[in-house]
Amino acid sequence: MEHQDNSTQSVATANATYSVGIDLGTTHCVLSYVDTREEDARVSVMPIAQLTAPGTVETRSQLGSFLYQPHEHEMSPASRVLPWSSEPKALVGAIARNLGAKTPIRLVASAKSWLCHGGVNRRDAFLPAGSPEEVEKVSPLRATELYLEHLKQAWDHTHPQHPLAEQDVTITVPASFDPAARDLTAEAARNVGLTQLTLLEEPQAALYHWIDNSNDTWRDQVTVGDIVLVVDIGGGTTDLSLVEVTEHEGNLSLNRIAVGEHILLGGDNMDLALAYRLKMKLAQEGKELQPWQVQAMTHACRDAKEALLNDSELQSVPIVVPSRGSKLLGATLKTELTQAEVQQTLVDGFFPQVAITEQPMQRNRAALTQMGLPYAQDAGITRHIAAFLTKQANAQGDAPQQQAEFNPFANMPGMGGAPAATEFIKPTAILFNGGVLKSALLAERLEQTINHWLVEANAPAAKRLTGVDLDLAVASGASYYGAVRRGQGVRIRGGIASSYYVGIESAMPAIPGMAPPMEALCVAPFGMEEGSSVEVPSQEFGLVIGQPVNFQFFGSTVRREDSAGTHLDHWGDDELEQLPEIQVTLPVSQGRRQGDVVPVTLASRVTELGTLYLEAIASDNGQKWHVEFDVREDSNANSNQQA
Repeated sequence: MEHQDNSTQSVATANATYSVGIDLGTTHCVLSYVDTREEDARVSVMPIAQLTAPGTVETRSQLGSFLYQPHEHEMSPASRVLPWSSEPKALVGAIARNLGAKTPIRLVASAKSWLCHGGVNRRDAFLPAGSPEEVEKVSPLRATELYLEHLKQAWDHTHPQHPLAEQDVTITVPASFDPAARDLTAEAARNVGLTQLTLLEEPQAALYHWIDNSNDTWRDQVTVGDIVLVVDIGGGTTDLSLVEVTEHEGNLSLNRIAVGEHILLGGDNMDLALAYRLKMKLAQEGKELQPWQVQAMTHACRDAKEALLNDSELQSVPIVVPSRGSKLLGATLKTELTQAEVQQTLVDGFFPQVAITEQPMQRNRAALTQMGLPYAQDAGITRHIAAFLTKQANAQGDAPQQQAEFNPFANMPGMGGAPAATEFIKPTAILFNGGVLKSALLAERLEQTINHWLVEANAPAAKRLTGVDLDLAVASGASYYGAVRRGQGVRIRGGIASSYYVGIESAMPAIPGMAPPMEALCVAPFGMEEGSSVEVPSQEFGLVIGQPVNFQFFGSTVRREDSAGTHLDHWGDDELEQLPEIQVTLPVSQGRRQGDVVPVTLASRVTELGTLYLEAIASDNGQKWHVEFDVREDSNANSNQQA
């Protein structure tokens, strides 16, 4: 699903010299571009100037999504100079990650994950989370702005005649981002002057990059009826999407039919797992590490992991454990990470060979927990993919699902025991993306496991689509998408990836100790196109005005057939997901009083940026109240009224 702010889009599309794509990743940002003046222009990735150490500026294809908050005497002004500024607002990129490896309490990481965490106020300055009071704090929104600001200044320095604010900019977001997280991403971009903006789902961007790189041969690699599973495993998240190949007016067409949940599980988890493995190895030698040392050692494990995964002949990599002086440890500690340790920890721990019936494991949580990100409890990525394919068994509509007749892998460890007729959607092609899957070892294990499920179900093995730069694909596909919006190439359709519902409080006599049950009304059906509106056919409802009220919203990726106005008085635990509650005070209009309950009907609109607007229309005089499903925490910013 793509979203664009069309208030300025037509002007931008006509006048922009470049179509620019920005991959605003959890651990890295990438900026690509294509010259719209050239008919056969190719996508290029712009090297990004950044500090890599105090006083050292280098250009790299990626900008680390890290922000370091230095001590006031830690760095001299002369050591912070960038090509475009002698006083940069923040230390971001490679230098932030390098300094943060030594002093983790001053490092802001995973701002993107915090940006979509409904359990916190994302405008509050609390990052780095858990750091001491003397460390300056920023909000997830502000951290996102600082990354975009650096990219904007780097671009403007390289292209002084064509500032980024005047170009056609596409920023990618996870397919699993809800309207609130999309709205915040767009707001961060607007706050740094990027108003000519489009948002594009990351798996779609990766698929666009594959199409662009295929030089028009992609139609020879897929056919009508194919289902492409896009698996994007980056530093912080695992993002899953399904795209169906269909036919439209005699031409092949692509239609995104399902997206997965937002899974906080990726390369960072793997680095941490390796660090804890080394911690246990040192503990067996009688050497105990403090938490800050484990956190710092995690960064060394990342580099060692990449070296060992990409060179099977390399047997081990030395790891130096940081120390804060000889009194602490007596001497600098050294250990090593071996090829066998990496393969056992990552392959078996994160890509176990499991049956399609296995679901991610959930454990009982402690009553008290630190306020942090809602990380996936189960590290088994293959279990999350199995759950996604099973949950989306009917995503292809009425297409027949093949049934299993035999199980040739029944005796393989972890692969037996699956019921023959397990229902799951069966992809015919797989597109991998994300830095984790650059490892041939991990990619092959994942491909092998998925194909085991298919062969067990008597379905053909899925073909892997290749030719994608796993680090740069998302940004490159985003800038290529600018050409698609100009009518060149194939466009991936899909509309919104979830159905959205508003909660309706049931009218019933009071029962001691029990709140009235909540019902749900579908206000935006699955696949509703961005920029479109729909009247919600239903009974009249009572709208409370002039005093604080709560709006409860729900989303569903599996109730695909509900139309606007579908009224649910019950649903299964896995059918609807409760979304962040909105608290508002709807204004009192002339002739009405505070606390009045106004009979209204409902209408909804999905904006071009993916935000959901709910409109309540008074039955007596047509007055309208608007409630925007976003995350503005102040009570009056979510609503307005018009005559």
